[in-house]
Amino acid sequence: MLTPRHQALLATLAGMTVGVAVFGTVLAINGNFSGDDPAATKVVASQPTQTPTSGDGLQADSLQFSSQPFGADNAPATAEVPSTWKSSSGGTRPRYVDPTGVWQIRFDTRGSSQSPDQLVDNRARSIEERDLKVISRDNGTLIYTYTDQTRGPRMGLSSFRPSEDGKRTLVEITVGGRPQDEAGLRTVLQRATDSLQLSAGAGDTRPN
Repeated sequence: MLTPRHQALLATLAGMTVGVAVFGTVLAINGNFSGDDPAATKVVASQPTQTPTSGDGLQADSLQFSSQPFGADNAPATAEVPSTWKSSSGGTRPRYVDPTGVWQIRFDTRGSSQSPDQLVDNRARSIEERDLKVISRDNGTLIYTYTDQTRGPRMGLSSFRPSEDGKRTLVEITVGGRPQDEAGLRTVLQRATDSLQLSAGAGDTRPN
């Protein structure tokens, strides 16, 4: 005959057995115990951002270039720009922007009756940006820095390419980025300048 103490012990063991059985049943229903549920074990990897950090400069040796057509129908032009930089429009004033929106290059093939040096002086006087600092204005190219209200420190290089006699300007090429991008921006500008092809009818349609 079982004493009250033995009866209590048996009741406790029975309760534990039922609890284990129920717990195992719940796990089996949920399918999580064995880890067979792909949704439960899937790890979502964070996607790296393409936007350069403040310390990263544009690396010239990482750029690949392709020739892009633009200009007027009666005065077409071509030049090489970084392959991943895209333009939403062509015409005489196209602008190519990298996917992050940090760097860009634009062309103006309307030309001008003024010389490159005159246009450099005009551009330097017309820029209305905070903290404007002119770095140089040699050989028809204006290099400057300023502070953009939303994007912070910026750098621009505007190059005005002369006619054969040097008295007129055939095309303007401007690249933009940040001060730490200077080496890469110079490479983009030089590549566009060296590869620029203008038709015989280009130039002198700008009103200045």
